[in-house]
Amino acid sequence: MSTNGKPMEANKEEIVSENGEQTRSRRSFVPRTDIYESEEAIYLQADMPGVQPDSVEIMLEKNLLSIHGMVEPLAPEGYQLAYAEYEDGDFMRRFRISSQIDGDKIQAVLKDGVLQLVLPKTRPEQKKISVKAG
Repeated sequence: MSTNGKPMEANKEEIVSENGEQTRSRRSFVPRTDIYESEEAIYLQADMPGVQPDSVEIMLEKNLLSIHGMVEPLAPEGYQLAYAEYEDGDFMRRFRISSQIDGDKIQAVLKDGVLQLVLPKTRPEQKKISVKAG
């Protein structure tokens, strides 16, 4: 809450520069993200309002997890925008993750504008070594 008793609004943080060029001539924003960890996995929740499940690309390459959510602007047919408080744009975020993550078992679900990822940790292999009498 702000000092005047009204809730503070979280402004979208626009991505200004990126390693490489964007293929869409639209703004890209950094999705607000919470990360939780347990012994079994890392859990990531990213706010991506307006993104549909078929418009999300998630890539894992060399311990770099990239999330890109594309938003198609919704405008009622036959109407012209008179005023807007919400800026249209895509969402992009990258995370460097541990090599202890099992990339083949990552799960992703998008529900109500929140992308939830489960990144399972690998279990170190234990091998029993037999001892021979000398």
